[in-house]
Amino acid sequence: MEQDLRSIPASKLDKFIENHLPDTSFCADLREVIDALCALLKDRFFRGPVRRMRASKGVKGKCTALKGRSDADLVVFLNNLTYFEDQLNQQGVLIKEIKKQLYEVQHERRFGVKFEVQSLRSPNSRALSFKLSAPDLLKEVKFDVLPAYDLLDHLNILKKPNQQFYANLISGRTPLGKEGKLSICFMGLRKYFLNCRPTKLKRLIRLVTHWYQLCKEKLGDPLPPQYALELLTVYAWEYGSRVTKFNTAQGFRTVLELVTKYKQLRIYWTVYYDFRHQEVSEYLHQRLKKDRPVILDPADPTRNIAGLNPKDWRRLAGEAAAWLQYPCFKYRDGSPVCSWEVPTEVAVPTKYLFCRIFWLLFWSLFHFIFGKTSSG
Repeated sequence: MEQDLRSIPASKLDKFIENHLPDTSFCADLREVIDALCALLKDRFFRGPVRRMRASKGVKGKCTALKGRSDADLVVFLNNLTYFEDQLNQQGVLIKEIKKQLYEVQHERRFGVKFEVQSLRSPNSRALSFKLSAPDLLKEVKFDVLPAYDLLDHLNILKKPNQQFYANLISGRTPLGKEGKLSICFMGLRKYFLNCRPTKLKRLIRLVTHWYQLCKEKLGDPLPPQYALELLTVYAWEYGSRVTKFNTAQGFRTVLELVTKYKQLRIYWTVYYDFRHQEVSEYLHQRLKKDRPVILDPADPTRNIAGLNPKDWRRLAGEAAAWLQYPCFKYRDGSPVCSWEVPTEVAVPTKYLFCRIFWLLFWSLFHFIFGKTSSG
């Protein structure tokens, strides 16, 4: 499909998405099976190192379509984990318990697809995999099963979390060197961040993801994470368009141009965390000073989605630069598609600005209260 995409005119990109990239992946075809599996895991008892615990829910995470198969995450949220460090300390034992439960589920119910639990890679393995395959679809889905602290039992997904929550995360309660290792706890917030977007933006994300997979087939690993490209697409739309009806080719071109400027990228969002809490503010200022590219996870400030290896971006940037010359970025008359005007970095507030505002408000309130008391 690479030849099809790069050779069609810009005006036909929407038709290409409609015809070749419908929102009906293999994962969607198996949604009923996955939902049934999650329902069976829910409320089962898991024997932890200290106590028995229940699976409060199972949620399907990211799904990446590849030739002949799809890779996805299945997160099992456990309601007796009390905080993030429980997940880190007990993960090995919990993986073994989940494997045991999957074997039991496999024998209790006959699914309409082939269900195969994989052997653990080592006795202390931190990951468990199983496969679902369907002969009529000629595809298989490989799931990595991950236990997680049920963060959303403590947060309202529609409201901004109390910033003390993030202060606890980035202070001593998250072990050193484990930053970003707890990202699956934030999966609900991350999914909502993308799912609440306009339909056409989601279609543009599918187009960019398809382009990324074409690059992966051609270049192989390593490349930047796919999620980084999804976030770049959201960022490009937020700063370049913000309308529900936009020119798809312009959006596509803007994202690829941002990829070529990877050395300048410093991107973050303040949807769930921000600079109002002093501890969180200090941490964000430190993170945002690090070598670029920086694309902070919108839900987890400890995770730089851009990764740590700029060589991965250099390879992808070379491919992006080549694609910008293709017909998919030209109109029928040969004129080039213009990109949106989007900055490569998000401005960072002046350090301690919010502290100054806080103290100003405090002293104003102080003088107001005690001024009234003195006059009374």
